[in-house]
Amino acid sequence: MRKPIVAIVGRPNVGKSTLFNHITGKRISIVEDTPGVTRDRIYAEGEWRNRKFILIDTGGIEPFSVDEIKQQMRRQAEIAIETADVIVFMVDAKEGLTASDHEVANILRKANKPVIMAINKVDNVGDPPPEVYEFYNLAIGDLLAISSIHGLGIGDLLDEIFRHFPEEGAEDADEDVVKVSVIGKPNVGKSSLINRILGEERLIVTNIPGTTRDAIDTYVEKGEKKFIFIDTAGIRRKSKIEENIER
Repeated sequence: MRKPIVAIVGRPNVGKSTLFNHITGKRISIVEDTPGVTRDRIYAEGEWRNRKFILIDTGGIEPFSVDEIKQQMRRQAEIAIETADVIVFMVDAKEGLTASDHEVANILRKANKPVIMAINKVDNVGDPPPEVYEFYNLAIGDLLAISSIHGLGIGDLLDEIFRHFPEEGAEDADEDVVKVSVIGKPNVGKSSLINRILGEERLIVTNIPGTTRDAIDTYVEKGEKKFIFIDTAGIRRKSKIEENIER
């Protein structure tokens, strides 16, 4: 039986990548106080109560944007929603309920999947602040207050995720997998090459240099062979790097 799949979704800059890194125990997704840093779907393995699962970090959903990259980010998030067994819908307690939160909730209702709403940035122990209760207006999923940066409430969140996992069966044993890194300077077609091999738009592709920011692992089977293709951000000289997320 395959491992359960958990997708973390929400609008930009609500703490999805911080939660992803906390659960996986690794700094896989770039974390920066800038909306739109995560763009593609990022996959990693997590484990809770001796049950392994696949966790997906997604780019922020901006329902009203006409920007090409942001529209592709939304499509990547929608693919993650389609493939997930459980969805963690992240919102921001400090910023409060927004129109984008309402639109993301509408997308999740159509998916008809188990949803857990993680109300992030509740950084104090004790009773949650009054702002938390306005998220009940979304009327979707089970609500939990967490702080992804401080690790508060993460155990309760994982317990709730675990409760929605499909019935456990025998998982396939790990086999030898060939890892292939695709590297090069920006905008030479690295992501397009991997998409071509996969036969799907797994990675965001535009003519804008620097579209890929995280190193992205993609699993694929060809015949009896198993591969992990690692798409990397374009390599540039230090003198050409302007943003902290590229360093």
